[in-house]
Amino acid sequence: MKAILQRVSNASVEVDDNIAGQIGNGFLILLGVEAEDEKSDADILAKKISGLRIFTDVNDKMNLSLGDIDGEILVISNFTLCADCSHGRRPSFIAAARPDKAKPLYEYFCEKLLECGVKKVEKGIFGADMKVSLLNDGPVTLDINSKDLKK
Repeated sequence: MKAILQRVSNASVEVDDNIAGQIGNGFLILLGVEAEDEKSDADILAKKISGLRIFTDVNDKMNLSLGDIDGEILVISNFTLCADCSHGRRPSFIAAARPDKAKPLYEYFCEKLLECGVKKVEKGIFGADMKVSLLNDGPVTLDINSKDLKK
């Protein structure tokens, strides 16, 4: 399971000219579910993300977690994170989980974030054409893979 996490002042996602989800201060997460991913990948990723200390304290040091700042999360499903661009000019998405597997794991990941103490988790609409807006804070952007966390 792959996550691109951005620290944001606010973020929203729009589908068919309607706001599907929006947050204030917190994280925007683009989430890619790979074919071999299981619930354990969502568990480890949610635990890691909910505890990351990447918000600044009074000394301007990245020392505070999402819980410390009462932050929120917007999670957007994004199968293109699973792309293989190593051959040719057209990416291969063979590593991405099929929707019947990816959607339940995406939903499970969002539930796990709440179980890890995140006060508010908003979502896009799985499989929809979404327009994502954000005000990146920093910028702070992290690339996190559940496979790396299992080592």
